[in-house]
Amino acid sequence: MKILANDGLADEALYYLKQEGFAVDTLKRDPDQLVKDIPGFDALIVRSATKVTREVIEAGAGNGAKLKIVGRGGVGTDNIDKEAAKEFGVIVKFAPQGNTNAAAEHALGLMFAIARRVPFAHCSLKAGVWYKKAFIGCELMGKTLGIIGCGRIGQALAAKAKGLGMRVIGVDVFHAIDSQAEYVDTKQELLEHSDFVSLHTGGTDVIIGEAELALMKSTAFLINASRGMNVSEEALYKALKENRIAGAAMDCFEVEPKREGEPFLSRLRELDNIVFSAHLGASTRNAVLRTSLEIAEVVANYLRRGDFQSSVNVGETVEEEGRRIYTLFITHEDKPGMFGKIATTLGNLGVNIRENNSRQLKDLVQTVYTIHQAPTDEVVTALKAIQGIRRVVY
Repeated sequence: MKILANDGLADEALYYLKQEGFAVDTLKRDPDQLVKDIPGFDALIVRSATKVTREVIEAGAGNGAKLKIVGRGGVGTDNIDKEAAKEFGVIVKFAPQGNTNAAAEHALGLMFAIARRVPFAHCSLKAGVWYKKAFIGCELMGKTLGIIGCGRIGQALAAKAKGLGMRVIGVDVFHAIDSQAEYVDTKQELLEHSDFVSLHTGGTDVIIGEAELALMKSTAFLINASRGMNVSEEALYKALKENRIAGAAMDCFEVEPKREGEPFLSRLRELDNIVFSAHLGASTRNAVLRTSLEIAEVVANYLRRGDFQSSVNVGETVEEEGRRIYTLFITHEDKPGMFGKIATTLGNLGVNIRENNSRQLKDLVQTVYTIHQAPTDEVVTALKAIQGIRRVVY
């Protein structure tokens, strides 16, 4: 099978895929050429640069073309038309683990930078002027960090912050079972009690606007290493201009330049209580390597054995589909036609098969069927009547 890595892959990931028997093409296609060439590939791996539009999906999977999966090397999948992928039976996967530490470290670095005013002192010295009293800062130890969005990155940041002696509180739609944060009931409570507020939510919703900034302490700092749209820059500008909060550190913005070297246009540049970085949260050599290896593995696992782990446009498990499921345990002979006979029997009884997993037991096979209808004695009797089936239980 053939894989197109249109935004490149680390050498180690390319080696892994080739060892697994895949042919990998890393020649960069522009949008028009990608549409022309994608029908010849089983998988497409991208990072943020390539836009996987409906046109690309339709060319890759329509009219008998063979595109089966799009893999995103990283977390955000806004550059992939996931609904079009669903329509054409193309699975979209991401690599959520590879950049977790890098993003958490960067958020922590931004906290240090704004609290200790390091970039301002640096710029002063670069300009040949020595200032010390002007850049007095505050320590992180003993302060309260409020994390909005306690997923992988939020939890990683929480662990690091606790190691520095910070109290960590958090709000999230889903409470992690093994949490590094002390959950509070509302975002309002978090904002009112935090000395630092760090966002790790993703998406395009405004999480911090005028109302939220008004709840923060005048001595508090806002950190955004999540998504640019999560913070209203107009509201933030006013709050910083009027010193209603102590400062902010931003790694992402509502509008970002598309290419290296383009101008960064933002009113926030006028202010002297804000620190910037150019969406660098995942930009480490370590994260690039880990992410490349991770996306290579999840794509290979889908192509080889239909593994849905790390899928984003379908459930990773059948439980996530939200329908009631039941299980049937069938021990049967390992010979051609057995699965077909089982499927036909279940279908004739109105039972819909959702999934089945099978493993060899010496000369027999143990298969576990996940079904949508509750199994009955009638179903068991009908299955046991199939020649080659030794045991059926539920």
